[in-house]
Amino acid sequence: MAGRLVVVEAERDVASVVARLERALEEAGIAVFARIDHAAAARAAGLELPDEVVLVFGDPAVGTRLMQADPRVGHDLPLRLLVWEQPGGRTALGYRDPRGLDVDPAAEPVPTILDRMHGLLERLAHDAAAPGGTDR
Repeated sequence: MAGRLVVVEAERDVASVVARLERALEEAGIAVFARIDHAAAARAAGLELPDEVVLVFGDPAVGTRLMQADPRVGHDLPLRLLVWEQPGGRTALGYRDPRGLDVDPAAEPVPTILDRMHGLLERLAHDAAAPGGTDR
């Protein structure tokens, strides 16, 4: 996926942000394919790493339409969000804007799908980062 990482600062810790994201994805009916805990893997290897988790998720009914337009986009799908602890204990979320994917924008409905994916990532990141609410 081309482009820089879009970063959103969070008002809560990594575990709380990840829990909020997972809950929001479940409520939206979007499958979480993987939860990669980089910090746990580092600890298992005898190394230290501040909390860092990647959520890999998507809707095959949506992503498949992009791959039908250009199979190479399968390299960058499913979508993912990274949540990590920054120096000083602050938490951040990051994602790459899917509108930067190298897929033919003339193929319908590619532009609409990419815009919807971008909107989803933006909404998930900002909602999970916001203060307030519960972290059940």
